[in-house]
Formats: sequence, C-alpha cells, structure tokens
Amino acid sequence: MKRLMSFLVAIGALCLLLFAGSRHLQQSQGLTSGNKVLTLYNWGDYIDPKLITKFQKETGYKVQVETFDSNEAMYTKIQQGGTNYDLAVPSEYMVQKMRKAHLLKPIDKSRVHGLTNIDKRFRNLAFDPENRYSIPYFWGTLGIIYNDQYVKPGAVQHWDDLWSPAYRNKIMLVDSSRDIMGMALLSQGHSVNTTDIAQLDAAKAKLDRLSPNVKAIVADEIKMYMAQNEAALAVTWSGEASEMMANNSHLHYVVPSEGSNLWFDNLVIPKTAKHYKAIYAFINFMLKPENAAQNAAYIGYATPNDPAKKLLPRSVVNDKAFYPDQTTLAHLQVYQDLGNRMVGIYNDKFLEFKMFKH
Repeated sequence: MKRLMSFLVAIGALCLLLFAGSRHLQQSQGLTSGNKVLTLYNWGDYIDPKLITKFQKETGYKVQVETFDSNEAMYTKIQQGGTNYDLAVPSEYMVQKMRKAHLLKPIDKSRVHGLTNIDKRFRNLAFDPENRYSIPYFWGTLGIIYNDQYVKPGAVQHWDDLWSPAYRNKIMLVDSSRDIMGMALLSQGHSVNTTDIAQLDAAKAKLDRLSPNVKAIVADEIKMYMAQNEAALAVTWSGEASEMMANNSHLHYVVPSEGSNLWFDNLVIPKTAKHYKAIYAFINFMLKPENAAQNAAYIGYATPNDPAKKLLPRSVVNDKAFYPDQTTLAHLQVYQDLGNRMVGIYNDKFLEFKMFKH
C-alpha cells in the first residue's frame, strides 16, 4: 500500500512538473508573441495602410493602430495610464506639454537611422531642443480654402477678407480654439501665443463680428462639405485642404501673407512604451525617403523628409500653398504650450464665440 501511495505521489509530482512546464512554455510563447507587436496611437486616417502592411511584412512586427481626434484627448489617455502605446503622434505644443509632465521617453539617437533626412529647418525647434523626445512626421499651415464658383480668384488673400459682408453665411470654420482664436489674433497683428488678456478679449470681440458670415463650425466633416460645394470658404489646415482640392477642382488654398500657424505632428515614445525593438524599427522605416514620400502622397500633408520630396511630383513640392518658401515661413508662428490656465481661457473665449454664433 505504501508502495502504491509512493507511486501515486510520484505520478502527481510529475503531473505538477509537466503542468508547470507547460504553463511556463505558454507564458514564454505569449511573451515572445507580445514582443512582436507595435501599438501606434495616431490621428484617424493619418498613415497609408499599405505602409503598415509593408512594415509588417518586412519586420514581422504586428501593428495595432488606435486613433484619437484631438491632442487633448490623446494627452488625457496617456496621462491616465493603463495604456501601452509604443508610439504616439502629438502636435508641437503637446510635445512640449507632455515633456514637462514627464510623459515621454527620450529618443535613443544611436538606434535611429535617417534623422538627417529631416529638413534641418525642422530640427532642433523650440518645443523640443535637439529633438530629444520627438521626430517630425508631417508639417503644414493654417489657411483659407475658397471655391472659385463663389469667390473670385485673388479676392481672398488676408484674414481680414473673411469679414467682408459679401461672405454672409458662406464660411465654415474648423472646430479648434487655438486655430480660430489664432486667426483673429493674427488679423490684429498679435502673436498666436499671446497671454495678454486684453488682446484675447479684442480677438474674441472681432470673432463675434465675424459671426454673421459663419455658416458652420465643424470638425472632420468640413472636408466633405467643401468638396460638395456646401460653402464658399473655409478656414482649415493645409492637409485637409489638399484632400478637399483632390475631390473638387474649384477649390484653392491660400496662406495669408501677414502670418499664420506653422504646425508639426511628431512621433514620440510614451513613458509606458514596452516594445523598443519594434519602436525603432518603425521610426527607421518611416524615415526612409521612399516610405515618407508614399505617406505624404497618401495623406496630402507636407513631409519634413528632404530626400522624400524629390520622389514627389514637382507640381506638389513647387506649390507654395503646401510647401511655403522661406519668405512665407518667416511669417509663420508655432504654437507653444501656454499652460492649463491660459489654454482654459482660449477655450472659454472660443466657446463663448460658438454660443454667440448660435
């Protein structure tokens, strides 16, 4: 009986060892599989899907894409934690804010190949000196798009032109407080980063005077409305304008010569990132000129990748509306992180304008 009991105990111990070994193997396999994943937190429709497929085939990494619709939503999600995003794509002022909040990991330049492909005008900018935390992904401007069926070509060249009584109920505005408040500030000769309350009050008062001309304040649907001739003019971003123009030959984009916003969207590594081999493989993949050019052709925004520009049609890179010359660039302003209090003031004034409109 004792021999039988000893045999049963031995069998039980062997089963436990086999079970434990099986569990360990499963966990190891799961870990290995998990390490072959890259989670990208990006704006919607902001990368050519064919590039995702190409990257996966070349590297064996599986890319999971999650999307956000505003810098603020992206910031909140990463700040709250509980996410394992490997790369995110914030705009310049948000890179500055995330850096201050210790939400980003520094970029290991020794693992990056192709950083010199980025136009040196767009490296080492004030929001991220020496590109310690970010790599430019796309750049562009804020401007005016108009339909030549309703607006005479050349009639709209400046922000102040939008206030003409001729455009009553004919203008659409993108739903963005920094951009629309910035437009009003620029029209009065002020900085888009002002913290002067008197200047902000004056900008808000001027926006209120624009209200009779505003048909709607909308988000992504502005592209569809303008392509379908729903409004004569709109204030929007260069990349959105490019997409509209591709769908309607009557549309034209203008960057007012007195100044506008120069924005950058950037690849960054959130502090909760885990898959570093995949991260640097993807960064290096996107820095290759042929991939950057393909992405720019698909998205319609300007690429900061200098060699990639040589692979794009001359008609695109010679279009000063989308690749402004140095004279125009000198009059453009980059948004800065103004801190929660001032951002709240900008948002409140824009909300008051929207309520005034309705």
